[in-house]
This record gives sequence, structure tokens and C-alpha cells, in this order.
Amino acid sequence: MSLLAPGSENEAADMVRAARARKAALVIEGGGTRAGLGRPVQAESVLSTRALSGIVFHEPAELVIRARAGTPLAAIEASLAAHGQMLPFEPMDHRAIYGVEGEPTIGAIAACNISGPRRIFGGAARDALIGLRFVNGLGEIIQSGGRVMKNVTGLDLVKLSAGAHGTLGLIAEVTFKLLPRPQVERTLALRGLDDKTAIAALTAGLGSQYSVTGAAHLPGGVTGLRLEGFAESVSYRGARLTELLAPHGRAAWMDDGEAAAYWRDIRDARPLAAPREAALWRISAPPTRGPKIVADIARERAARWFYDWGGGLIWLATPEADEAGAAIVRAAAAAAHGYATLVRASDALRQSAHVFQTPSEVEMRLSNAVKASVDPDRLLNPGRMYAGV
Repeated sequence: MSLLAPGSENEAADMVRAARARKAALVIEGGGTRAGLGRPVQAESVLSTRALSGIVFHEPAELVIRARAGTPLAAIEASLAAHGQMLPFEPMDHRAIYGVEGEPTIGAIAACNISGPRRIFGGAARDALIGLRFVNGLGEIIQSGGRVMKNVTGLDLVKLSAGAHGTLGLIAEVTFKLLPRPQVERTLALRGLDDKTAIAALTAGLGSQYSVTGAAHLPGGVTGLRLEGFAESVSYRGARLTELLAPHGRAAWMDDGEAAAYWRDIRDARPLAAPREAALWRISAPPTRGPKIVADIARERAARWFYDWGGGLIWLATPEADEAGAAIVRAAAAAAHGYATLVRASDALRQSAHVFQTPSEVEMRLSNAVKASVDPDRLLNPGRMYAGV
């Protein structure tokens, strides 16, 4: 595939219009670190945001940042750190699980609605995204949202675009609301808990008044609950939380270096990064039903797993990346009123099996209608989420 790297919105719009005239589909790409997400796309060219880079404005007093889509996430985070601020949702870095290089970009964070362990406290990327500019499949430049949250009527294109994986348009600029960076970040660890006991402990912590910002469990390893804020507050809340968790096990502060590595590994699914031939699933379900989901899958297939979001998110790997295995995972998730997303697999499996949750007939009609309103010729990332969309 040829590479198109527009240096401006207008140039991107021209390229989309030219592709439309040729009826030539386009793959939307940022830093190229998340190409394994979704279904494979058959297209003539890659339309890349890599040249659409730079922070448009950062207003520390307003806790708002706007940046062009191709801006590396590292540059965004460096600018925020210099002002004691951060993105609220702790976005995952997919390079470990896909074994790729390149730089994650802020546009891809928005397009794929990428979040991490802090989502249980700070919300998803979609929740912090308050504005964007994008080029639709007609080659039109659209702006939606702004610098503050507003009520909307009609289609909320900001929220629709977050998680649409580039199927509605090439995102050119994004505006995110921010949070102050906490003075202190510490993690209480319980060690050696089984899955049910660990999730009971995480549930107790998240249900308390102590503002837990991370809650994860590595089977046979560490169960971690993260606290953030002013030092005195973290110390007080940690003492109270330790007392609350006592029926589940002995909690103690994790060393800061260990804690930093622990949350990085949880965020990026590093415990399941290898082998990369294994199918990797992301299962969302009611936390207390997580152990049963895992047990049902493990009875049929060898599996490794860990829990995030207090047990509400299960990362699970199976050696066999095939349709039979996919059916087992989806059935177990559905039986527990959850749903499963295939995050890593061969192109063949991602083409033949559903990657995302199978939509209902009504949901599919709505998806097709929204797609047709902004990309009637289905030029942009066709089939990335569902066949025919």
C-alpha cells in the first residue's frame, strides 16, 4: 500500500476527495502501534496522521489541551508533567503485546478510546474527550465540541468518533480535559490470594470511601490497590483501607519502584505479551463473575489471565487462535452477562471471527446509518469494526 501523509487538514481533505473519485479505500493510521486492533482492512493506500503533529494549545488553568492527531503521546505527557497535570484515563501502550515499534499518537488514543487502570476512577478516554476536528469520507472538515463540556442535540460526533477506530473519519485534532497530577501515588499489596478472595478484596476497596484509583490482581502474585493524592491523605486512607482489607489478607505498602512497574505491566497487558502467537482477549463482565468466566474457559482450553478494574476487566490469553477457541471465550463471557473483544490474533482469525461484541440487528442498522451519513462510499477503514461497515 502507498503512504499518504498530509501536512494539513486541507491536504487530508483533498486526499480523501481524490480517493473518493477513484473509489479507493483508505486505511487510517497514526503511529502504527495499534494496527492489530480490529479487523484487517483491504485498501489501496494508508492515510497517516504522522505529519499532523504539534500541541495547538495547552491551558493549564483551564485543565484543557488541544493537539493535532499525529502528536506523539510522549510529547503530550511531557508537556502536561511540566505543569503538574495528566490525562485522566492512563492510556494503554499496545507495543508490548504486538511487538512493534513507533510512537503512540494522541489521535489514536481518541479514535480507539484507549484507557488503562485509572478508568475505574477517572473514566475512559471518551469521557475526557470534549472536542475534535476530523475529515469525513466526503472530504469535508468537521468540527465538533470545543473547550468545555456542553449539552448536545443530534449526533454527538465527539463521543461517536471515540472508539469508532477511524471508520467515521480521519481525526485531525483532539481536545481533552485534564486532571492535576497527584502529589503522591502509593499501592497497597496483598500477596498470594486466590481469584475469588482477591476480587472480594478489590470490591471492598472500590466500594469504600477511600478513592482507590487502581485495583488489579495477578493470579498467584500481587493484588494491588492504588491510592493517590496529598501525602497525609494517602497515609490516612492507606491505614483505614488496610484495616478494611484485613479479613481478606495482610495488606502492606508496595515499594515505589515495584508499584510503578506493576501498574505499567497491568496497563500494557505485559504479563500476557508473550508468546505473541497466542490469542489475547479483553473480557468485560461483572467483577464477581470473573472467576467463573475464567474457569469455564480453562476447562476447555489452556489459558492465562489477570484482572484489572477490580475484576471487571479480564485479560486472557489462549494458545490456540482459532474460531473454536473464540466461540468458547464468547460463550463464557455471554453466560456471565459480559462481552469479549479479540485484541490480538492472526489476520485470518480477525477476518473470519467477530473481533468486537456481535451487534444486535438494531445496533447494526444504527451503525450502518451513522457510517452512511459521514462516509457513504465506505472509504475510511472499511470493515475495521464489522464487515460491511
